[in-house]
Amino acid sequence: MEVKVQQSELSSEIGRLLRKHFGKGPESIFVTIASPYVIIYLRQFLSPIENMLLEDDHTLTVEEIRDKMMRKLNNKIIEIIHSVTGLPIKEFYYDWSFQNGSGLLVGVEEKAEKFFEYNYPNRCEVETLVAKISAEAEKHPDVTYSHMLNERTFVVIREGILVKIEEQLIELGFEEALTLAKRKLEKKLLFQDKALFQYHLQKDITEIFVSWDFTLDKSIIVFILSPKK
Repeated sequence: MEVKVQQSELSSEIGRLLRKHFGKGPESIFVTIASPYVIIYLRQFLSPIENMLLEDDHTLTVEEIRDKMMRKLNNKIIEIIHSVTGLPIKEFYYDWSFQNGSGLLVGVEEKAEKFFEYNYPNRCEVETLVAKISAEAEKHPDVTYSHMLNERTFVVIREGILVKIEEQLIELGFEEALTLAKRKLEKKLLFQDKALFQYHLQKDITEIFVSWDFTLDKSIIVFILSPKK
């Protein structure tokens, strides 16, 4: 099956699943299949109840509900990705931008490596900047690498970022609270250096998503880009 056909089919299947479980699906879904990644970008994905809660400043409540729902849907989404693409997905990440009503789902297949065919100019500068931000938030990553999948999708992977207190919180069952705290902190730091990222990437950044796999001590950052005019 051609990649464009897979992307279209995956968009339809994911939209159907989200409508079934959230009561409202995204108005648009953009899928990027670039081995080892499957990136699913959701636009205008907020239910009427979520809108009401957000208007009343209950953002944390909406995040908690979304996270609980996604934990139930993770395996189903991985199954759908595998069914459509044939890719053996090992890792799954997700994040939301309630301000923009958008979201991101990411599957990473088992053979994930440092794919150099996704190279780009100023790679060293960008990865150094990400590592600096990580050090501000928790610690300098053991490994940092990045991939420019296409002109609109840029991915950064970090490995070895958890500090001892975070590991203890996870062991005590505070994974959800830690996720919410890290999401808020890291996005704030990333957006603070948005202009510098745009300078190195030579593209405008429209959205930034961040997610973690605490079991693997691994994190993914995805920048949604638009070419500079």
